[in-house]
Amino acid sequence: MPDIPILSMLRTRMHWHQDRQRLLAENVANSDTPNFRSRELKELKFDGTAAPGSLQLATTNVSHVGTVADTRFQTTRSNHIETRPGGNSVNLEDEMLKVAQNQMDFQAASALYTRSLGLIKTALGKR
Repeated sequence: MPDIPILSMLRTRMHWHQDRQRLLAENVANSDTPNFRSRELKELKFDGTAAPGSLQLATTNVSHVGTVADTRFQTTRSNHIETRPGGNSVNLEDEMLKVAQNQMDFQAASALYTRSLGLIKTALGKR
């Protein structure tokens, strides 16, 4: 099924939402870490100009486990105007709204993927 462009795009989109969920969870987990800047994935485009890259973050300490370096999509630092005295820029309300939106978008993409597979099965007479 990898030859069908719509299914490939939907799979890429679901992977993007999965990586975004991991990144948002990391932002929430570090909401009290001094000088931590929240991060976000760059929006995924399907026009052929912004294919998922292989940008990797440097691991500078052996205690760095499960960081965003595991993602194959590009990340950006959020430029929040609000920064607490400790230098942390994570706004929990914003992050939780992003988590909810990300979950709904993932569910929509997975429903489209499931229905597309169902249409193919119907066309092949496998239903």
